[in-house]
Amino acid sequence: MKPNPTGSSPGPCKAADQGEKSCPVCQACGGVSGPRSGLGPGPGPNAIAGPGAGPGSALGPGAIPGPGSGPGAVPGPGPGLGPGAGAGSVPGPEVGPGPRWGSGTGLKPRESATTPAPVLQQKTQAKPAKAPRQKVLVTGGGGYLGFTLGSSLARSGTPVILLDLQRPQWALPSGTEFIQADVRDEETLYRAFEGVDCVFHMASYGMSGVEKLQKEQIESINVGGTKRVIDVCVRRRVPRLIYTSTVNVVFGGKPIEQGDEDSVPYFPLDKHVDHYSRTKAIADQLTLMANGTPLPGGGTLRTCVLRPPGIYGPEEQKHLPRVVSHIKRMLFMFRFGDRRTRMNWVHVRNLVQAHVLAAEALTAAKSYVASGQAYYINDGDSINLFEWIAPLFEKLGYSQPWIQVPTSWIYLTASVMEHLHVALRPICSVPLLLTRSEVCSVAVTHTFRIAKARAQLGYAPDKFSFSDAVERRRYQDISV
Repeated sequence: MKPNPTGSSPGPCKAADQGEKSCPVCQACGGVSGPRSGLGPGPGPNAIAGPGAGPGSALGPGAIPGPGSGPGAVPGPGPGLGPGAGAGSVPGPEVGPGPRWGSGTGLKPRESATTPAPVLQQKTQAKPAKAPRQKVLVTGGGGYLGFTLGSSLARSGTPVILLDLQRPQWALPSGTEFIQADVRDEETLYRAFEGVDCVFHMASYGMSGVEKLQKEQIESINVGGTKRVIDVCVRRRVPRLIYTSTVNVVFGGKPIEQGDEDSVPYFPLDKHVDHYSRTKAIADQLTLMANGTPLPGGGTLRTCVLRPPGIYGPEEQKHLPRVVSHIKRMLFMFRFGDRRTRMNWVHVRNLVQAHVLAAEALTAAKSYVASGQAYYINDGDSINLFEWIAPLFEKLGYSQPWIQVPTSWIYLTASVMEHLHVALRPICSVPLLLTRSEVCSVAVTHTFRIAKARAQLGYAPDKFSFSDAVERRRYQDISV
């Protein structure tokens, strides 16, 4: 199957000239069980479902760290994006062929007015009787982003369940419950999802370092775990699901300048150099295709995805500690890539704000504006990585990289080290300075606009300084 515009019928995939039987997304869809015959059409990733949404209170008063929110909006010492780690919808009228599989785009705004029936049909099917249960669950809740989001919601009075394989490093705030579980365990998920109104699916594996080479683990968690989360959402009648995706679902080493949700297609699955990006792209599409799934007894599953770049903050556990370790080992005495290369980052508080707003935008109060939508989320700034992390070198007392090395050399070295790591893994562990995908991320411009999130969600990122995050972090505690 493929993501389709609102009202279109599912069609065969055309990914990399493969038929539906060999398409990874179709194969993943086929393994999803539930009270429906297959993946039907829902609102496409960019179909306009209603008026733009601003900050609201669907998750409880005070839940939104809105513009100008101070340090108290999200816990200071916080959590890392640690390892944590279905579908179908109401058929609509035929509107012609959907976009090519992997396009990542749905209807353009001018097209949405011609096919309003599916949206209206979903609204009338949802029975309006009961008030929201106001209970949320965060998969990957033991990690930096998940714990920070859960803590913010709990302070606003929303009951929160944090679910992860690993316990958080920080004390649980009042109003939160931690469940140690694997997102691949459907029975445990079913018990945990009881009474839940909204699921934030953040659990993933293989984002950086040697994790990126563990393909089987990455596949089973990122794809298999997402399938089970979607399936249990349907079985438990959870009406809202927000998936934390990544810009890597569309970026694969080719330049993207100020891309948006309508113009940038999914990067071909068979062209990704890392399994993390490939599996996140599959999970991204599974989540969007699940939008509009009828729930047992009435109601509809509404889904959306957020696509952030790298996350930073004073207690971030994945990216920056690894950079610090390399600096201390004198491995970052060189730089590569054009000084004009640009990329985006997002502060954890801004990403928390986006998640809260997305959950609200999946409610009737916000006209389900985020239903079936994808959003790029970042700080609104484009930076050069080496210039951006300069305060980190100063904080550690090291001089900044001054030796310029051709990117092709670095990429070749990364490729060799990856193969050596895999080949020698049964005997010894070969350290990785950078992986091929990380080299591309540093050396190739890939920036994204957040206009859609601003207009539809009311997203208003606060201004943060990377140097402030560096000042608040005790990097001297990081061993080499």
